[in-house]
Formats: sequence, C-alpha cells, structure tokens
Amino acid sequence: MSPDRTLNVVAFAGSLRRGSYNRSLLRAAQELAPAGLTLTLLDIDEVPLFNEDVEAGGVPAPVARFTQAIREADGLLIATPEYNHGVPGVAKNAIDWASRPPSPSALLGKPVAILGASPGMTGTARSQSQLRQAFEATGSYCLPQPEVLVFQAHTKFDPEGRLTDEKTRAFLAKFLAAFAAWIQRLQA
Repeated sequence: MSPDRTLNVVAFAGSLRRGSYNRSLLRAAQELAPAGLTLTLLDIDEVPLFNEDVEAGGVPAPVARFTQAIREADGLLIATPEYNHGVPGVAKNAIDWASRPPSPSALLGKPVAILGASPGMTGTARSQSQLRQAFEATGSYCLPQPEVLVFQAHTKFDPEGRLTDEKTRAFLAKFLAAFAAWIQRLQA
C-alpha cells in the first residue's frame, strides 16, 4: 500500500443484535486491518424499511448519513449472517437504500467485500452469494476471493465477542490485505 494514502473503508453488520457474531467479526477486522487501511463501522439500526413514498418525501436522515459515508469511502465491507439460507432483510434493506438514486448511487463502481459468521456448518455461503448478485445490479465491484465463511462461530468467539480462533484471525488479516489490494487495483 502507498505509504502516503490511507484507504478509508466503511463497514456494517447485517444484524441488529448487539452481540452478533458479525458485529464481533467487524471489530476483529478493525484490529487486524493492514497498515494504510482504516475501517469505520456504520450502524444500520435506524435505517427504515425502503419505501419509495418515504424517499419521495425526503430521504430520512439516518439513510442520508449511511449513504454519504459509503459514497465518501474507498470501499464497503459487509459482515452478513445467514437467516433461512439467505440474506437478512436488514442487510438487503440497507443495500437497497444505498442503491438510491440509481444513477449515480453510492454503490456504483464501489469496491465491496463480503464476509460472515454463523453457528452453522456452511458459514454464510448462501447469503454471501445472494449479496454478490445484488452487487451485480448496483454496479459494485465485489472482491471475488478469498472468501471468509466463519462456520461454527460460537466456537471461535469468546463470551465478550472477541475473535479468539487464531486460524480465523490469520485468514481475516489475509482477506483484509486482499481487499486493500482490490481497492487499489480498481482505483488505478
């Protein structure tokens, strides 16, 4: 990474639960971010359900702050759980708002990376796949590899939400370095 340029990445968890594994995964990502990359966590708790009638009356302040943060960032990182083999509604809702207005949206041309943690055996493979499809529609550039699919998350975090599994920590650091390189490649 260029020593004179810091990459600013914003991130959000696709879960509203304070103790979610995905919020914890993002906190671990903040700790493990490579030099030259800052990671700012966004909160989607106050983002309302997308409704064009609401949008026509004026974009709600929480949505405006959320989309502006994405617009100003060099990249977007999403930690998604998997609910019923798919993307949680709150995660998709946040992306739907960020895609408005469609031309140009905050997501158009934005480098994106997806990771996720779940107690299940397949991690968040299905929800990540669905998000990748959504990012094709928004014109975003989703990091293809490596994939972070933290399975059996309940065995990899301590009761305070700290990622304690060393193999997962090492792989997360590798993933973040790859995302930084992806952003730089797209900016070149």
